[in-house]
Amino acid sequence: MGTILDSIIERKKTEVEVLKKATEVFPDFPYKTRSLIKALRGAEDIAIISEFKRASPSKGDINIDLDPGQQAILYAESGATAISVLTDQKGFKGSFDDLRKVREVVDLPILCKDFIVDEIQIDRARSAGADVILLIASVLSVGKLAELHTYASSIGLECLVEIHDQTDLEKALEINAALIGINNRNLKTFEVNMENTEKLGPHVKKAGALLISESGMKTREDIARASAAGASGVLIGETFMTSSDIKNTFTQFTVPIVRDLHEG
Repeated sequence: MGTILDSIIERKKTEVEVLKKATEVFPDFPYKTRSLIKALRGAEDIAIISEFKRASPSKGDINIDLDPGQQAILYAESGATAISVLTDQKGFKGSFDDLRKVREVVDLPILCKDFIVDEIQIDRARSAGADVILLIASVLSVGKLAELHTYASSIGLECLVEIHDQTDLEKALEINAALIGINNRNLKTFEVNMENTEKLGPHVKKAGALLISESGMKTREDIARASAAGASGVLIGETFMTSSDIKNTFTQFTVPIVRDLHEG
């Protein structure tokens, strides 16, 4: 029996074929790009990538009616370093319209969070205003990962290469990924374990890549654990999407970078 992730990837392949046959193309890139890597290198505290995520396969609806533009402004005013936008429609109830609405109101780097398997999705993300795309190592061969990474770079985008285990890490290191995200959520079971960042983080830092810890962070202590493992930033969605006081939540999550892990 296949996993939820397997079914998502098969669906994405079908969506790509439909997209390629449609009259809609994405030759136009109307937005300048902003560098997440530069922002991370200049940060004194752990950078917060706050996510706009309406729903998820594991949680169901999270906060379905929020306006992406208004939420993005709140994130920016509260101190976000970057904003992640879920653009998958069927599993997460997101859209590229959500991404465009965020792009129109903030001057921060934007991560397009989706399940990317083809260059046409990268064009679509760039056209909608993304600065960074997510590439999930576990669903791509090393060759395809390298191909998509190279293509994204060629049109001015940075890539967050997401890993979950040692095999994924080896793929990311083989393509010399400059920005690696460790997902604390197992995308096959959707279980969350912060120890994943603590286990893999030192290897990422030893390789010289910038590290983002993703998923499952709900307290200041969680952010501190990520920092101690070498993270330069954290990606947080549900906690912010359900917060009744976003500015206070950001304040609680302000954690200094552990400098000796980030030198060089």
